[in-house]
Amino acid sequence: MVRLTLDLIAKSNNFKPRKETTSQYLKKITHINFSDKNIDAIEDLSLCKNLSVLYLYDNRISQITNLNYATNLTHLYLQNNCISCIENLRSLRKLEKLYLGGNYIAVIEGLEGLEGLRELHVESQRLPLGEKLLFDPRTLHSLAKSLSTLNISNNNIDDIRDLEILENLNQLIAVNNQVLHVKDLEFLLNKLIKLWKMDLNGNPVCLRPKYRDRLILVSKSLEFLDGKEIKNMERQFLMNWKASKDARKISKKRNSKNEEDSLSEGI
Repeated sequence: MVRLTLDLIAKSNNFKPRKETTSQYLKKITHINFSDKNIDAIEDLSLCKNLSVLYLYDNRISQITNLNYATNLTHLYLQNNCISCIENLRSLRKLEKLYLGGNYIAVIEGLEGLEGLRELHVESQRLPLGEKLLFDPRTLHSLAKSLSTLNISNNNIDDIRDLEILENLNQLIAVNNQVLHVKDLEFLLNKLIKLWKMDLNGNPVCLRPKYRDRLILVSKSLEFLDGKEIKNMERQFLMNWKASKDARKISKKRNSKNEEDSLSEGI
């Protein structure tokens, strides 16, 4: 068992007392990197008041604890640990980027109050067979105005319509899930008017007829779909094709009505 302690931090940074004490030194630290060090628990690090970036990925941490003090934290890297619950983060008001991929999280929750969070990465959760990653509506509501990048890849998700509330989302990465219906994506894109990048590679919906064409037509903001750029020429061609198709429908309907009127007059 290896616990992340103040003493361990001081030793790893080769702190040598000169004019300042250990306490003074720890108060000045802004970055801590203990990735891949077999860390299984976070001890009280409240002296590190200026900590802004904390790297703890590739460890054995099972619970998020003792980070309430880190009110200046902007970047938190906790991917590839053993975490099953998102908790004890609500005091991190300055947090901008949160990396939690490769854990055991079943529900995205506990992020209420993090109104500055811009990026959330929760890809590849190690879920029980048949289960899918879920979203707590309270957390989605809290992130509605701030979140710009969301990575939910490889989580067995079959419906992403709940993400409609994320009004400032720019990038959505949802590779290798189970999204099936184009109409659900059309609904979502009608809401996410600032989304410019979406990647759904590996979802069944990608095999649907006219999948790409339909999404390009419904979203004026989308610039990249499944890793491929949407050229202006491609969008304009599809818009012209749709306009022509719609015009033919209207003309056909009008002709049909005229025929009916003629028949009625003949009677």
